[in-house]
Amino acid sequence: MTVDLAVIGSGGAAMAAAIAARRAGHTAVLVEQATLGGTCVNVGCVPSKTLLAAAGARHSAASHPFPGVRTGADGVDLEALVAQKDELVTRLRQTKYADVAAAHGFEIRHGTARFTDPDTLTVDGEDLPARSYLVATGAAPADPGLPGLHGVDWLTSATAMELTAVPESLVVIGAGYVGMEQAQLFAHLGARVTLIGRLAPAAEPELAAALRAVFADDGITVLDDRATHVETDRDGGGVGVVTAGGQRATGERLLVATGRSPRTEGLNLGAAGVKTDERGFVVVDETQRSSNPRVYAAGDVTGAPQYVYVAAATGRAAALNATRDTPGGRDEAPATVDYTGLPTVVFTRPQLGSAGLTEAQALDAGYRCECRVLDLADVPRALANHDTRGALKLVTDAATGRVLGVHALAEGAGEIMLAATYAITAGMTVDDLADTWAPYLTMAESLRILAGQFRDQMPTSCCA
Repeated sequence: MTVDLAVIGSGGAAMAAAIAARRAGHTAVLVEQATLGGTCVNVGCVPSKTLLAAAGARHSAASHPFPGVRTGADGVDLEALVAQKDELVTRLRQTKYADVAAAHGFEIRHGTARFTDPDTLTVDGEDLPARSYLVATGAAPADPGLPGLHGVDWLTSATAMELTAVPESLVVIGAGYVGMEQAQLFAHLGARVTLIGRLAPAAEPELAAALRAVFADDGITVLDDRATHVETDRDGGGVGVVTAGGQRATGERLLVATGRSPRTEGLNLGAAGVKTDERGFVVVDETQRSSNPRVYAAGDVTGAPQYVYVAAATGRAAALNATRDTPGGRDEAPATVDYTGLPTVVFTRPQLGSAGLTEAQALDAGYRCECRVLDLADVPRALANHDTRGALKLVTDAATGRVLGVHALAEGAGEIMLAATYAITAGMTVDDLADTWAPYLTMAESLRILAGQFRDQMPTSCCA
């Protein structure tokens, strides 16, 4: 039997594609060679955020700002936390993947997929006839190839979440969102952590500076330098990392978080006529079509922004476009993904959230920018929490007042970003934001307060 769409992978992009195909009346099958569910549910978003929540609970107990409340943070049973994490992952893998596939009526076939020519995909050596194919195999932690790295037992963000005991000390190479989350996770569980790299390289500089102060308060040492090689720590029996500037960090364990590489090994994309870029990511056009017109690709394997909601959006677009030419296909214009106002969140404490353009990106795009920064000391919710660490930054078009970007380091910054995305995609101005209702004593109210500062920077009453 020939299916309309054969999808390689079973993560966010793959599931969204199969659901979209079925809703449009087409047949679909997913092929998975490993564990059902892809990165997000198994080794990414879900497990990391539940462990971060646990670590945050311990950190709050040990360092909250309310002297009238007595709490304590004793030792950590990491084995129990990991078991709880694994139970959650197993449950969600069933309810959000296996059960959803059954409800929508598409098969998940276990086996290894491989192209043998531009028109043929095999699964464990047997042909899987399909009118179109979708590569949605995701990405995995990258190996930076540092000299000496393979002489030590190093961790990735995935294997670190399988540890059963908190290391006494940990060196993390890479200070992007994965490295920051993992560094603070283990610091809040009680490890002595050294982080190597430029902290929050994609963040607005004002917020990156504030986050550096938070990390210092957490006891995390940040070496703003580039790791050049790894060696065994002869004195302590752990690992040592030497930087370009000659600094040396040592720890019991080493975690490497220097980016992700596409999972394409074994697919034989060359035989299929599917082009990849210099890093190995599948090259696609705005409709998610590859250089082979019958093969589409979606999600992390294309080098798109590596968030599960982006993977899902690209997967939906790919499925709709791949099935347009099949019997019963649509006549509408091709589906594409609009990245305007794309929100991102780093789940540090406080969270680092962003939506839309940074100031530098806006200037590069030709805008004449006007920006304001609001310290959380001017936000009533932060004052009530006795935690004013962080700030908000608003980037606007000086000519029109239109909101171009919102950036926050704050408790609940991720929640603020939903409102920010609505504002950006709706084309709201700072006056619109300043005059829109905002519930008092919420962190999201900071958007209204900051927008009001574009009129004047005089102080206001706490609810005025």
